[in-house]
Formats: sequence, structure tokens, C-alpha cells
Amino acid sequence: MRTLMSDRASTVETPLHEIPFQIENRRGDAVYGDVRFHPSETPRPVVVVCHGFKGFKDWGMFPEWGRALARAGFVSVTFNFSYNGVTPEHPTTFTRLDRFAENTLTRELDDLDAVLAALAEGRLPEAPVDPARIGLMGHSRGGGIALLQAADDARVRALATWNAVSCFVERFTPEQIALWERQGYVEVVNARTGQVMRLNRTLYDDALAHRERLDVRAAAARMAAPWLLVHARDDRVAPFAEAETLHAAAPHARFVKASGGHTFGGRHPFSGPLPPPLHEVFETTRAFFRKNL
Repeated sequence: MRTLMSDRASTVETPLHEIPFQIENRRGDAVYGDVRFHPSETPRPVVVVCHGFKGFKDWGMFPEWGRALARAGFVSVTFNFSYNGVTPEHPTTFTRLDRFAENTLTRELDDLDAVLAALAEGRLPEAPVDPARIGLMGHSRGGGIALLQAADDARVRALATWNAVSCFVERFTPEQIALWERQGYVEVVNARTGQVMRLNRTLYDDALAHRERLDVRAAAARMAAPWLLVHARDDRVAPFAEAETLHAAAPHARFVKASGGHTFGGRHPFSGPLPPPLHEVFETTRAFFRKNL
């Protein structure tokens, strides 16, 4: 175990760097993100953050979470999945609903793998990254994606999930499947914006074609690296039973029961201060990565 106490002391008076980056996944899709850190001659551990469904890197608490990690002595990386529907020109608005409609789970895994490769190869701008100390964190659907990656990726030394889903294919309802098969798409409503957003059959076909690769519970059972599993008892989007399912598959994971619903009381836009449940999750997760990276 390595301590960050001396690093933290040395960064108190230095400015926080926040630098945008762009990389490509293996399909040639652009992945946009932000890297945050205090300048250092000593390589630092890094935490990569994955947003969830209908989410983006600048949603609510995620920029503040990235800054909190950087202030604690980590390099933090937040990024948008390439087909999440937002663009660098409109970072908090879904202007590319065509891309959102064509997103798939395996595309998100390709996006995440591209980010990890960029870190391991030292291709993120100026960031003093220690490629031997990479942590991964995901929220909601992003938690499931992060778990799938971490279970089979030796580059990932520690995983934290916030209100993660426990399955993918099984989430599709009979009504959704019937619509995909009959008309080729289903529609979901963004409660925050009121937008009606399509999910094309591409998502369904991709999930079926890669069902074994996308088995979240099986990945949980394979998970060997330290894992912090945080879930709110009152989460109505990803019910608490999903966390119990994951913990049953991986009893060695540290299971923390939280509150504050699906985002631990966080809202978009974020105006501060952190609501108490979210503050507690921040502190718990930060301490976990400090211990295990």
C-alpha cells in the first residue's frame, strides 16, 4: 500500500489543472474527456470515472468529483461515451440523438478500453500518471460497464461502483423487445429535459450477440481486485436488490449501504454544497482508492 500524504501536502499551494482531451476508440469514434491533476514530478495514481445511461461527464456532481480526486492527490479522468448524445460544443445538452439511438454496450466497452490504453501509454496531456496504479469507478449503467472491464483487465487495480446495475440483457422488458422487433426502436423520456429519445434495435441486437461478454453477474464473480460496492437503499432506478445480487456473487467486495436515491442527493446542474449522502460517498470512495492504489 502506498500513501499519498506527502503528495497531498505538496499540492496544497499548486493550481489544479483541468485539461480536455480527445482520443479514438478502435472503431474510430471520438471519445472526449477531461483530465484533472495537480502538477507533480512524481507519477500519481489515476481514477477513471464512467457516467451512466442518459448521463455525461459534466452531469451534476461528476466535475466536482473529478476535482475532489485531484485535490486528494490523484489524477482524475472523466469522459463521455462516444455515442452518449452530447458534444464538446454542447457538453450538457443532448444534441446528437441520432448517436444516442445507435449506442451499444460493446461500443461503451470499446470507449473505456481506449481511455485505459491512453493512460497506460502516457497519451493524456501532461498528466503525471502512474500506469501501474489505475482505478476505475462507474455510476449506474456505467458501474456495470466498469465492472465488466475491471473483471478481465489487469491494468485496473481497484474498482468502485455507485448504484451499479447487476445485468443488461435481463433489463429489457417484453414490451421493449416487441417494439424493437416490430418497429426497430423504442422511446424513452428524459425526465430532466422532456426529450423523447430513441433506442434503436442496434442496442438489443448487440446485447444479444454479446450476451456472455455482457454478463455483469458473472463478471462480479470473477472480480479479483479490491472492489467498493456502494448502493443507496432508496434507489428507485437501480433497486437495492441489484447490489445484493452483485455482493452475493462477490462476497469479498466491500459493500457500503448509502442513502439519497440514485444520485445520492446530487442534482444537475450542481451548485453546491454537496448533500450529506453524496459527501459521505465521496469520502468513502476517496479513502478506498487511497488505500488500494
